[in-house]
Amino acid sequence: MIALTLMASPWLFGFDRGAAFFLPLIFGWLQLIMAIFSRNKFGFMKAFPVSMHCFLDVVGGFILATSPFLYGYYATGVFLPQLLLGSLVVFLGIFTKKSPLTDEPQHVFRDGLASIADIDEPMAN
Repeated sequence: MIALTLMASPWLFGFDRGAAFFLPLIFGWLQLIMAIFSRNKFGFMKAFPVSMHCFLDVVGGFILATSPFLYGYYATGVFLPQLLLGSLVVFLGIFTKKSPLTDEPQHVFRDGLASIADIDEPMAN
């Protein structure tokens, strides 16, 4: 839903050119591709974990929210939709279930990396 809103935002809010036009389109397509390939219940391909999706949401949302100030088009008055949508994506990426920023990491080893010395590996010593 957010991906479609991002992709439609240049026409909804009247962005006409430059970074204000292309950044929401690019980020919307990336959101849609991540949703398709993510290992959540709505993902079709299930290629990469939800924690990676959430991390990329936070990074991309931050870039989208700060882009009016980075590219200098905040004075034109079209920065508010990108600031709000980027902030929403950052918020959802941080507080989504299985987010790497709020949930404890799952270790491959039962006791974490401290038990790696117990494995019979030639390079462990």
